[in-house]
Amino acid sequence: MGTFSGTMLVVGGIIGAGIFLSPAVVAQRVGSASLTLTAWGLGAVIAIIGGFVYAELGARLPRAGGTYVYLREAYGPLPGFLYGWALFLIMATGAIAAVAMTGANYLTELLGWAPDTARPLAIGLIVLLTAVNVAGVQVGAGTGNVLTILKLAAIATLVLAALVLDPRADATSALAASSTTTVPDTPVGPVAVALAMGAALVPVLFSFGGWQQTNAVAEELVDPQRTLPRALVLGVLVVAATYLLVNLAYLRALGVQGLASSRAPAAETMQVFLGPAGRTLITAGIVTSTVGFLTMVILMSARVYQAMAADGMFFAGMAALHPRTRTPVLALVAQGVVALLLLLTGTYGQLLDYVVFADWIFFGSTAATLFVFRAREQQGMAPRHEGFRSPLHPWGTALFVLAALYVVLGSVWSNPGNALRGALLLIAGLPVYFHWRRRAPKGNT
Repeated sequence: MGTFSGTMLVVGGIIGAGIFLSPAVVAQRVGSASLTLTAWGLGAVIAIIGGFVYAELGARLPRAGGTYVYLREAYGPLPGFLYGWALFLIMATGAIAAVAMTGANYLTELLGWAPDTARPLAIGLIVLLTAVNVAGVQVGAGTGNVLTILKLAAIATLVLAALVLDPRADATSALAASSTTTVPDTPVGPVAVALAMGAALVPVLFSFGGWQQTNAVAEELVDPQRTLPRALVLGVLVVAATYLLVNLAYLRALGVQGLASSRAPAAETMQVFLGPAGRTLITAGIVTSTVGFLTMVILMSARVYQAMAADGMFFAGMAALHPRTRTPVLALVAQGVVALLLLLTGTYGQLLDYVVFADWIFFGSTAATLFVFRAREQQGMAPRHEGFRSPLHPWGTALFVLAALYVVLGSVWSNPGNALRGALLLIAGLPVYFHWRRRAPKGNT
């Protein structure tokens, strides 16, 4: 895979359902169009900094496993293992289950099927997309690229409609009549603005998460030390521009009051400009977006378990690559089984709540590894890295770490019970780690 495929992996790994749901929450929390756009602009800046950080890490260590490898090399095997543990049991598999249900719910609406068909559809999506990725990384990545292009085409249609067409009077009056949410007053004063902006940044940063996944398949990119940094930076820039344009479209169609009141801002925006046909079109685009996101998460997360198994820190069979397709078949299948269990038990949403803070713990701690690697260079403990270097380090990297810390603290503050349960799930990985460490070859621990 070259730069184009890598860029599509980044875009597909970020744009899921968040941009179709989170803007309403952001508008509710800041209460004005200008602050809404400012929140998304700040999120874009943080995401771009994160892209630079992960671009340097990917160029330094272009190995399968991505974040797992960086944490292991910087801090030792335990943090790396806990990342993989959380990814396998909750973060990736829970996201797969939750997004599959989201896509299936939209698909039943699109097809006019009964709501109780959504769960079987979600199961079918997970099985099908796991099989696609088992068939080979080129097949999986190619499918993801096509779906990413289709989702961008749907989003481009939404943006162009909002910028070029005039709103339909019948649609705007109907939406105004159905509005039920009252937008709070725009915060006045620097303290009030800072608090409101901080609350709004949480859903914004969640919507921007996902660029780190591409690093997990670094070994499968062509010339990863060159193509991975380009793919990350280009991909994050594309997403940042896309998100800002989409929010402009929402605000032009619905206004800040309508956006804050909306349960489906993308569908309502298209209805304003193109009527029922537009609503159907964007619903199809949302289905495509969720399926594309699923393809990327399934493809990239399995490479982490493969890298852990290769270190002797997970089931040995997960390290094996199929002789023809070069895919970690057992890792993909095991990931699919766990996702299906979460889906069938209906606990995936709860599990995601428990460890929603864990994702940003690992984001922040992974970005901080750049300080470790740079310090080793300065102290002569490692040769100077001559590849891509983040132009915003150290201040940009520090800002990103602080942003991650904010999300973690915000998650704990908003729901300390769920954060505690998430922490306990991570702590439960400790005895498992020591079990695998005793079994691992000496050179791998």
